[in-house]
Amino acid sequence: MKRCPCLLLLLLLASAALTYAQGEGGAPVDVLLPSERYALDERIAPKFLLDTVWVIMAAVLVYLMQAGFAYLEAGLVRAKNAVSILMKNLMDLSVGALAFFTLGFALMFGDGNPFFGQHGFFLLGADNSPLVGDLYEGVFTSLSWAGVPLEAKFVFHLAFAATAATIVSGAMAERTKFSSYLIYSAVITGVIYPVAGHWIWGGGWLYERGFRDFAGSTVVHGVGGWLALMGAYIVGPRAGKYDAQGQPKAIPGHSLPMATLGVFLLWVGWFGFNAGSTMAAQPLIALICLNTILASAASAVTTLFTARILFKEFDISLTLNGILAGLVAITAGCGYVQPAAALAIGALAGPLIVFSIIGIDNFGVDDPVGAISVHAICGVYGTLMVGLFAQSSVNPDIMDGLFFGGGFTLLGIQALGATAVFLFCAITGLLLFATLKGTMGLRIPAEEEEEGMDVSEHGIAAYPDPGFFGMNDDEDEEEELPTLV
Repeated sequence: MKRCPCLLLLLLLASAALTYAQGEGGAPVDVLLPSERYALDERIAPKFLLDTVWVIMAAVLVYLMQAGFAYLEAGLVRAKNAVSILMKNLMDLSVGALAFFTLGFALMFGDGNPFFGQHGFFLLGADNSPLVGDLYEGVFTSLSWAGVPLEAKFVFHLAFAATAATIVSGAMAERTKFSSYLIYSAVITGVIYPVAGHWIWGGGWLYERGFRDFAGSTVVHGVGGWLALMGAYIVGPRAGKYDAQGQPKAIPGHSLPMATLGVFLLWVGWFGFNAGSTMAAQPLIALICLNTILASAASAVTTLFTARILFKEFDISLTLNGILAGLVAITAGCGYVQPAAALAIGALAGPLIVFSIIGIDNFGVDDPVGAISVHAICGVYGTLMVGLFAQSSVNPDIMDGLFFGGGFTLLGIQALGATAVFLFCAITGLLLFATLKGTMGLRIPAEEEEEGMDVSEHGIAAYPDPGFFGMNDDEDEEEELPTLV
């Protein structure tokens, strides 16, 4: 059974080689190279090149978020599990790239039916950007609005797919098998995330009904957050998280400096996440960046003072997640709302994240890094806020929200979309994690959890000197330090 992840990757690579050799449908592949496609009209060359550079640069910023997630999650777990969480973040992108290339991108953006794409597997099939003209019929109609090469579209959206998968690692940290993680990471990036994404960004049934999510509060963060909830529920809480009466106990992470650096990296990467979703160099980028910083800053401040009122202290770990809460909340509406609305959306996200973390903890779901609250709860919240604050004068691709004369129509559509994605992720997530639990196993043995996953699964400790922090892991558990839960 331990060979399953390796066999899966070998099969994917073998299938890719065979498909490239034959072409889609067994026919030879005959498409123009990017340099040939866009050299047809000199008038479009400068705009095309500028847009391409912008999309790739934005994609690089989003890939930087992988480092942010790695540092944040590693800092908020105990030292004995730091290597484990770093390895999982490394493999999110590695396994995710293969799965998204072979299956995911086609399921998400390929032409098909209202529920999933049916063409463009292994990135085969022509791009149908309007810059190409009438040379041939493409198979990625849902992305035809973006006038950059198909390769740039893939590179950008792969970063989003990897983000959805890495959200799950934090919520299931310190007790989930690495081999099982490889499997469910591939399934999330290759199937679950792309199908939900097709409904909204692939021209599917929710998009046709008017649902809008500019950069992914639901598509990316909602999907990742709800799958994290299902995974944390199925795998169960960490040993020692709840006492005999079922009351939660704090298990502090080992490095708040590391977690803080992770949030700063995420904060920087988020500008590429939101503004890059324009897929073109255009003035709207400036408004999106302004909305992004205002919402996250407002959420940080309101989280800080909410924690101060409740716990009589300025809690850094809650404030870190408060910044992320504001970022997730504004992601859906960053290209649809004015700065004042972004400020309000972020300000309300602060108290929401604090009460959500407390509630999920008391509900019996152990989430070491607060991923469910940040991504699922704030993802839904941000999606609904579009229904209140959106303005067609900001972006003609959307109808006005409730507060700007549009009535309840858009709010209802946003609620429908958020609910549909939740139900889809709940069902598929439960099936995925329950299947893994019943076959190859999902949770590490109790003795390995006690020892720490770094040594038991990876054969090396993150900090060979046990006195590196001036305390050992047992002392960490007893020390009263600021914690998320």
